[in-house]
Amino acid sequence: MKITLPDGSILNYDEPKKLSEIADDISISLRKKSLVAKVDGKLMDMDRVISDHAQVAFLTDKDDESLEVLRHSTAHLLAEAVKKLYPQAKFGVGPVIEDGFYYDIDLGDDVLTESDLTVIEKEMKKIASQNAQIKRSVLSYEEALEKFKNDEYKIELIKGLPEDEEISIYAQDHFTDLCRGPHLPGTKWIKHFKLLSLAGAYWRGNSDNKQLTRVYGTSFFTKEDLDEHLRVLEERKKRDHRKLGKELDLFMLSEFGPGFPFWLPNGMILRRELENFWYDTHIKAGYDLIQTPIMLNKELWEISGHWKNYHENMYTSEIDDREFAVKPMNCPGGILVYKRDLHSYKDFPLKLGELGLVHRHEASGALNGLFRVRNFTQDDAHIYMTEDMIKDEVIELVKLYDYMYSVFGLEYHIELSTRPEDKYIGEIETWDKSEKALADALDAMGQDYIVNEGDGAFYGPKLDFKLKDSMKRIWQCGTIQLDMNLPERFDLTYINDEGEKKRPVMLHRALYGSIERFIGILIEHYAGAFPTWMSPVQVEVIPVNNDYHLDFSKDLVGSLSSEKIRVKLDDRDEKLGYKIREAQTKKIPYQIVVGDNEVESGQVTYRRYGEKKQVTVKINEFIEMIKKEIADKA
Repeated sequence: MKITLPDGSILNYDEPKKLSEIADDISISLRKKSLVAKVDGKLMDMDRVISDHAQVAFLTDKDDESLEVLRHSTAHLLAEAVKKLYPQAKFGVGPVIEDGFYYDIDLGDDVLTESDLTVIEKEMKKIASQNAQIKRSVLSYEEALEKFKNDEYKIELIKGLPEDEEISIYAQDHFTDLCRGPHLPGTKWIKHFKLLSLAGAYWRGNSDNKQLTRVYGTSFFTKEDLDEHLRVLEERKKRDHRKLGKELDLFMLSEFGPGFPFWLPNGMILRRELENFWYDTHIKAGYDLIQTPIMLNKELWEISGHWKNYHENMYTSEIDDREFAVKPMNCPGGILVYKRDLHSYKDFPLKLGELGLVHRHEASGALNGLFRVRNFTQDDAHIYMTEDMIKDEVIELVKLYDYMYSVFGLEYHIELSTRPEDKYIGEIETWDKSEKALADALDAMGQDYIVNEGDGAFYGPKLDFKLKDSMKRIWQCGTIQLDMNLPERFDLTYINDEGEKKRPVMLHRALYGSIERFIGILIEHYAGAFPTWMSPVQVEVIPVNNDYHLDFSKDLVGSLSSEKIRVKLDDRDEKLGYKIREAQTKKIPYQIVVGDNEVESGQVTYRRYGEKKQVTVKINEFIEMIKKEIADKA
């Protein structure tokens, strides 16, 4: 058999070989450093046997994919420590998640507290130091059922596996679990980890099932990386949008409407600025704007497929003896606008945009500030076109997304999701053509992207925009979806250049995704210190002494207001230092303190938020500077 290495060199063997043996043949040092191998693109344990031709790469602690393996193995180490401390414990699932891992645990009558995490960590370190091997083995279906006969969680998982799936288990000294792997060769590599928090989690996410204890943690190969991550987590806590939203008077939540946010005056200003930016940009890009009803009858949702596939997440009511639903999506209403008129190919591309309020019933346990709510505004647009237009329109969309995200200082990468293996509609030929059109558009721009094979929606391929904020977190916001389903369901047509009826191609796209969620992201991205154009209050004027400086301050406020600059006068009978500190706490971009020098010179002295330097300029110069900063969205 031939083993092809990343540099193109080939190793020939006459018999099957373990990956560790192949690494050893290359160099002893490589075997010692290798944690896992990639075989024909799939990660495998170092003790796996290769018996056929394969492309093989060995990964060390310098490779990103090894970090996920480390965290997976650390999750098993956590489980082993818990099993030693709580022998009655049973375990649900323990996957790797972004930046870490968790394990769901049934502790019987015991209850874990935050203080117990330190005890568990100490036990984990003790076990890791013994350098136990992590061994994989394969069981038959009957052997697996027998192995876990006293564990109702594993029995349920085993019975839910596909008939042709190989059942593997991983064992270390005091713990064995069902697992697809791969894992590290041994526990000695697990040195720098931290258990972070506890939460409740229903088994398999079903509230009818037992609630388990979920332990969250993280793990790194170096102490420096772990320390930096813990520092970032502390910074994220300070930036929590729920905390800042309250401090900055942006929004509130109430037990009278769980998941339904209330927008306060400051939050409404911030929201309107984002909406106006959206409107202005889309008008320039050739969109027509519409608004569709928030409630439509059952028949429409049956045609769209939502009544059958999404009914449990919809709010419904009865009007005039007919069933209605509050819209969970804007698309069907937008399609009715399209169907109102006959369309020609000359109308295309037809771009219809809508900031539409939608409602979805989310489980109460999933609600999270503005990130997960039950009503939110989607910045939808639906673009109707011919097949030949797909490439050019996608290029224009990507340019639009790039511009708008750049204004907020948000980096992104794009992922192209292709046809699912089984559940999809339409012809494969159409899918291939659509996927190629999306890829060609990105290639034509020189835009890098990741391909997610088989991860497209059932109705068409899509592009997802993954945003990275200032805390290096990744957010799924923008999307471009090519839909082959709704044009068929709603019998959408246009007249081509030969007078024939044809189906239009339909693109769904959202840029913010959800205005509520996007604002939550921006609050944390900016730590509440918004750019001047977005800030609810842009300038605060503080007179030193109301008896001598108030009249000048009022005139200054009038001058700023007349130029549509959002300004606040703090003429309260409080100490000057207190008012200055409060303006800093509210993260107002500019402070102007008015004293004798300002009154006598007719100038202003300002200080930017976060800076100590004070600058004195003429009033008209200050106004022009602020107006330019707002206009440029600097």
